Amino acid sequence: MATNGDTTDHHHHAVIGNAKNFWLYDSRTGFDLTHPPTPDSPPINPRLTLQTSTTPIAVDPAKTALLVIDMQNFFLSPARGRTKGPGHKAVEQLVQYAVPAARKAGVRVVWVNWGLSQEDIREMPPALLRGFGFDGYKNGKWVGVDRYGKITCEDEDGETGMGSWMGMVTDPDDGKEIDAGDFLMRDQWNTALYPPLDRLYEEGKRLDVRPDVWIHKNRMSGIWSPHTPLAEFLEREGIRTLLFTGVNTDQCVGGTYQDSFSKGYDCILLNDGCGTTSPEFAQQCIEFNAELCMGFRTTCKAFAEGVEAMAK
Repeated sequence: MATNGDTTDHHHHAVIGNAKNFWLYDSRTGFDLTHPPTPDSPPINPRLTLQTSTTPIAVDPAKTALLVIDMQNFFLSPARGRTKGPGHKAVEQLVQYAVPAARKAGVRVVWVNWGLSQEDIREMPPALLRGFGFDGYKNGKWVGVDRYGKITCEDEDGETGMGSWMGMVTDPDDGKEIDAGDFLMRDQWNTALYPPLDRLYEEGKRLDVRPDVWIHKNRMSGIWSPHTPLAEFLEREGIRTLLFTGVNTDQCVGGTYQDSFSKGYDCILLNDGCGTTSPEFAQQCIEFNAELCMGFRTTCKAFAEGVEAMAK
């Protein structure tokens, strides 16, 4: 790239990582995350090039998954009093851009959701139980207690927190009464996907090639252990690159992101496909670290634009 008589070639390249897990870098084209067998192997094609907030990257669609984390009625439904907010804006970006783009590119869509079993409840660590409320004992009967230790429920059973019945809720659109089911347990209304996304999942799970997958999780992170269903699925399918979306950005999305980063996955945050009810700085923290030192940050629309360019 010589200018004004400067004949110095500033082009450079590198191999980053180790024999089992490496990226290629080229100062003209950015980072290559396609994971060929060796650095000297022929380029992987087809490849998907994405413009991130800092640099272009290339990924192999066959080794990439779009993770949609916790986009459930529990966190999003107006029947639970969830008013329109960042999570619902993220839903719009997923519906308009991210999920259709993943389908078109052949990127696997993986729906990662809270879905507890009775065994999960028995083995749940106290810090997690406390975060969602817990059962206490007062004057010979059980009472519900919040994360700060304040009694919130003194009815006949007094149960609260994970595994307890959440009662009936009312759909504000049609006034219909809904049994919310047991708190964060699998196969309940509260752990079902928010309807606009549930429709996408129902379509995607019927695909002939790389159908959508639903995976239960039992921690903030979906990949906290090498034996979680998500960890085992990614290993079995040979997936190396993860696109992150969902709620809440600073909790379950961020927890899964950080654990995936530590395990050696390529991590890309689609920041407008995420939302949180926490203060704005919580979202900014995850975005900052994704961009600076834990992978890359881009948007759902940029992902879709990359897919369109690949198809031409």
